[in-house]
Amino acid sequence: MKLLVIADDADAGLWDHFSKDKLAGVDAILSCGDLPADYLTFLVTMGNIPVFYVHGNHDTTYEYKPPEGCDCIDGEVVTFKGYRILGLGGCFQYNKGAHQYTEPAMRRRIAKVRSALRRGGMDILVTHAPAQGLGDIDDLCHRGFACFRELLDRYHPLYHCYGHVHLQYVPTQPRLRQYNETTVVNASGKYLIELPDRPEEPRKWWQRKH
Repeated sequence: MKLLVIADDADAGLWDHFSKDKLAGVDAILSCGDLPADYLTFLVTMGNIPVFYVHGNHDTTYEYKPPEGCDCIDGEVVTFKGYRILGLGGCFQYNKGAHQYTEPAMRRRIAKVRSALRRGGMDILVTHAPAQGLGDIDDLCHRGFACFRELLDRYHPLYHCYGHVHLQYVPTQPRLRQYNETTVVNASGKYLIELPDRPEEPRKWWQRKH
């Protein structure tokens, strides 16, 4: 299974210069936020594949003009082709804008999906903000959530995909990093990840190595 993860900057090659072969073999698109609704609508229409998204802190227009034909997974656990995906949008609170959360507020959001996680854990964590110490930077806006890191420690997802921290902000930061069993992906722009097709049974979080 191939998943295209995107965030922050609409890719000109997928929008202004689109051709269907650029999405050949891609099974779904995961948006980690801060992208125009029209861009996501374009991709789901032209690619004819599912687009799952969470909110970024700049996605305020989604309230009255959401991406058409796309699935919001913000605050939800969904299953796609045998893989369980948890979406948690928003960033660390730095003013009174939309889709911003304090650490306790984000923990309360996680508590709402805890029963779903107990039933089967997760394979992919999709967020807008990074986890604390795993791709964040020092200013308040781009601070990572400690509770995201705790999710990685507890459930050991295969991937954590996030946006918010544009790659050009800190050129020395890697797009990919490994944290225990989790591959952490900065989805700024676009990045393709691959997973085995149709696993016989998704691994439960308690079956993964600690």
